[in-house]
Amino acid sequence: MAEFVSHSAEETVSFAAEYAKRLKGGDIVLLKGDLGAGKTVFCKGLAKGLGVEDEILSPTYAYMNDYSGKLYHFDCYRLSCGEQAEGLGLTDYFYMDGICVIEWAENIASVLPSGCREVRLEKTGENERLIIYE
Repeated sequence: MAEFVSHSAEETVSFAAEYAKRLKGGDIVLLKGDLGAGKTVFCKGLAKGLGVEDEILSPTYAYMNDYSGKLYHFDCYRLSCGEQAEGLGLTDYFYMDGICVIEWAENIASVLPSGCREVRLEKTGENERLIIYE
């Protein structure tokens, strides 16, 4: 695991855009962190790095937003088990060519494939975040 300290949302976006260059189609990134830690900001940077120009919004009530098949942004906060994700068809996206980014993945841990990458964001100050990644 490696670490990066971001001092602003803009730095988080820039870091995530560079991180996106390490990813390949079919990769799954588990974004971990408390509410307000910057998970959606990180996802905005990934989208930028993948060439997605759409506005990135948290999919809390939609469960998943599809950005042109390049990026699938999941928010599993309201799910209580992997079977719910399967029932909604969310797990089908794990086997497509886009990058899956999953917030609150621990809620669906039972259906996650092996080999997922993990990125943890920790709020260490008003605008500062510690990003721990592999």
